[in-house]
Amino acid sequence: MGVALAQSVLDDHADLDGRVARPTYDRSKLTTGIVHFGVGGFHRAHEAMYLDRLMNEGDALDWAITGVGVMPHDGRIVETLNAQDGLYTLVLKHPDGTREPRIIGSIRNMLFAPDDPEAVIALMADPQVKIVALTITEGGYHVNQVTGEFDSRDEGIQHDLADGAVPSTAFGLIVEAIRRRRDAGVTPFTVMSCDNLPGNGHVARKMITAFAELKDPEIAAYMRENVEFPNSMVDRITPVTAPEDIAELSETFGLDDGWPVVCEPFAQWVLQDSFTDGRPSFEDAGVQVVDDVEPYELMKLRLLNCSHQALCYVGYLSGYRYAHEVCNDELFATFLLGYMEKEGSPTLPEVPGVDLDAYRYQLIERFANPEVRDTLARLCMESSDRIPKWLVPVVQHNLAHDGEVERSALVIASWARYAEGVDEQGQPIDVVDRAKDEVMAAAAAQGEDKLAFLRNADFFGDLVGDERFTAAYVAALDSLHENGARATLEARADKDAR
Repeated sequence: MGVALAQSVLDDHADLDGRVARPTYDRSKLTTGIVHFGVGGFHRAHEAMYLDRLMNEGDALDWAITGVGVMPHDGRIVETLNAQDGLYTLVLKHPDGTREPRIIGSIRNMLFAPDDPEAVIALMADPQVKIVALTITEGGYHVNQVTGEFDSRDEGIQHDLADGAVPSTAFGLIVEAIRRRRDAGVTPFTVMSCDNLPGNGHVARKMITAFAELKDPEIAAYMRENVEFPNSMVDRITPVTAPEDIAELSETFGLDDGWPVVCEPFAQWVLQDSFTDGRPSFEDAGVQVVDDVEPYELMKLRLLNCSHQALCYVGYLSGYRYAHEVCNDELFATFLLGYMEKEGSPTLPEVPGVDLDAYRYQLIERFANPEVRDTLARLCMESSDRIPKWLVPVVQHNLAHDGEVERSALVIASWARYAEGVDEQGQPIDVVDRAKDEVMAAAAAQGEDKLAFLRNADFFGDLVGDERFTAAYVAALDSLHENGARATLEARADKDAR
């Protein structure tokens, strides 16, 4: 048994054998400046960590976080962190097997909106709160995947749109707090999305303002004129905390934490400098504060995210189950580098301050970290949300500019092969996708129509009509069926070597 994590551990100066770093600041002096919706692992490995860095330098004590849970499943994290006085342990998993734990103290407390929505609204309406931040997942923004417009059909959204309703959703709570601030003559807070989706600030602005338009057009107009929604690019591999992680923290470091966070050592946050009423000095904690996030965002989407798709299907079909297994195989790593160098990178604008060659090799090193144990099944999930947004634009750009597309065609063909639902060993594949039935039906039709999978215009636009692309796609699909994923990559490597 270890020491139960709580403020008393810090106050009593329990040394924990000197192996667990802790806040050096006086947490009794913290005041809430940020309200954060969605206090999951990524937020605690990212934004909360950067604030803790600032606080350890004696800065940003008035920018502490109050976390808010909205969904029923958020009750557990609210209860866990409140029992620990907002404290939790962030454990970096280094490739050599070493662990680097640190107690993070930037979260003051947690609120559970279903129990007391008024407390959440009142806090956000308080002038001391200057930022409301979000990690509510892509689905939390209620974007219609076909039209790109706000989808108001969600039950909670419909509830909040009713006259006199007590808000129950993040959108409803935020808009009501902005209304109260407007009525009181208080400067509105910044709405800062930290979710991993392209143009996250633009998406947050469009969707939350669309909700406000349906609720109160005057508030929507006020928001358009007065509320900032900065874009950001966020990057840190943060796997789900496993029971083994909790046990290891207790057994190795003598600390009992009900919900620690584990992650890779690497972290990046590129943030647009567009705030309504001030911000912490994030740049002093290592955040890249810039005027335009888009070049960095495209770099991540087209190199990191697309490479995840380039490794997950062929890796899974070949019998691997973890990303590090794939990336420690030279054949697969070479394919990923080939995609990044020859197809992904040529589509990018200049990325200020970034050495793309070093970034590409760093990605392979990060993916190959055996301690992170990122599953291929996770990377293969929701492909119909990922491939159309991440890889299809790469293909379209390269087709328009006479660039290479064969590797991208192989990635899409490997998704089509994966979606058949059986791997090369004859074992069933659990295809997890919001469009599972549609995707698997298209994959099942490939025996009679080799382009069946490409005929979904919502996913692939007009790629099915491009002869250069379809020739590469069919050749890749045929090879995957006849020779298997590994042999297909070996043929690709032989071609590149010639």
